[in-house]
Amino acid sequence: MDDIQLKRNRRSGGRSARREKRAAPLPDNIKPISPGMVGGTYKPLSLKDISAIEQTIFQLLDEVGLSQAPDTGVKKMQNYGAVLGEDNRLRFPKGIVKKALKDTRKNITLYGQDQKHDIHLKKNHVHYGTAGAAVNVVDSFKKTYRPSEAQDIYNAACIAEKLDNIHFFQRPMVATNIEDPQEMDLNTLYACVSGTQKHIGISFTEADFIKPACEMLHMISGGEEQWRARPFISNSNAFVVPPMRFATESCLVMEECIEAGIPVLLLSAGQAGATAPASIAGTIAQATAEVLAGLVYVNSIKPGHPCIAGTWPFVSDLRTGAMSGGSGEQGLLSAACAQMLAHFDLVSGAAAGMCDSKLPDAQSGYEKGSTAVMAGLAGLNLVYESAGMHASLLGFSLESMVIDNDMLGQCLRCVRGIEVNNETLSFNAIKEVCLDGPGHYLGHDRTLAVMESEYVYPDISDRSSPKEWKENDNPEIIDTAHKEVKNILENHKPNHLSKEIDEEIRKKFKIYFKN
Repeated sequence: MDDIQLKRNRRSGGRSARREKRAAPLPDNIKPISPGMVGGTYKPLSLKDISAIEQTIFQLLDEVGLSQAPDTGVKKMQNYGAVLGEDNRLRFPKGIVKKALKDTRKNITLYGQDQKHDIHLKKNHVHYGTAGAAVNVVDSFKKTYRPSEAQDIYNAACIAEKLDNIHFFQRPMVATNIEDPQEMDLNTLYACVSGTQKHIGISFTEADFIKPACEMLHMISGGEEQWRARPFISNSNAFVVPPMRFATESCLVMEECIEAGIPVLLLSAGQAGATAPASIAGTIAQATAEVLAGLVYVNSIKPGHPCIAGTWPFVSDLRTGAMSGGSGEQGLLSAACAQMLAHFDLVSGAAAGMCDSKLPDAQSGYEKGSTAVMAGLAGLNLVYESAGMHASLLGFSLESMVIDNDMLGQCLRCVRGIEVNNETLSFNAIKEVCLDGPGHYLGHDRTLAVMESEYVYPDISDRSSPKEWKENDNPEIIDTAHKEVKNILENHKPNHLSKEIDEEIRKKFKIYFKN
């Protein structure tokens, strides 16, 4: 009896010790996952598929081309080598596209306000973040939606700052409480920048809004020179209206952003079966062709200006025509686009991790997890929309951000894969345990080391036993997430912008939220 009790105490003590050890924050060099894990192991397209899609892309650009570029863009692209037809469509011979691919910068750094948040974009290095234009905030407890406001954007940015697996923050909601478009853009920008030091993605409604936005950015940076040295926002620019048309006003915004030193996400967001072909292969070809036309545009203005190839086609439920962001087809589409952009050696961005579910429930979990991990395994550089999104991009949940942070940790661990070498094969450990040891690996030195370096542990997901779960009042993940959201918003007060800068900005611009 005493021996049995001793063994139980040893097991219990070992488990408690491991839990206590794991609860302490890990140094960055030991963490099993980090921003920029290298993906690319999942390849939904064969080499033959890639060749066929590439041929179609060049045909589309050469024979169909794009219409409706602003006059400034037409002149720049003609000087670069594009051909304006009698039908006023710009066409792009293969040689011109190849020239743009050669001029495009391949390795890009997206800066944070703090250097520790810099994102280094190299081939197949994966990063997850938010994005979107949801017009509602999800109330997960009342099961209702309400219009999103500027304060919600700031709150979401504050939460993103505290979530390790959300690497960048693109505005996920629209400030519907602000009627004036310029005030809405400037408030959105300041809500993001004052809430988090991570890299920010922002859209602008009109080209004239870039100048006052830059005034704000220069104030925060300490001057224009300092801003241009480390631009910590990028412009998400829907420069095309699929199929194969330039979005005139967005193109003018893009031109101003390039002049202002703002990196650009060239965003093509067709919807399969509506503004893109119903076939997945055709949608990939069209979206990539549109983005390559955007590369010609950017490089005709400023060769090598930092830009991200953003193939963002969405899937339709062809029974209704409604978007289906959480579908398996969406995961395939985003992964295949990542593979095509890697083929062209381009910095890539696409949407994955969205869901059609209205609440953080089981449907939300499987929709988000399946699409987000496929994009990561395919080596997509920037996975947008990967946290918080619901209702096919119409709703955003703060609790889901926290839940999805755990989910993205699991995705990153899958992206990291399995290291096979003499150490990980563990021959010596197996020999010691079987021949000289207790017959198990609990408490073994290698177990403790690998526990920290190979395994990812969720922050809020419940891994307790049914007995422990009952003793803790049967918590559900949404309750735990809600407590964490409340904890962050009550106790985390961003202070990376000085009180003097904040007062100066609020004096110069009408700001609609509190910090």
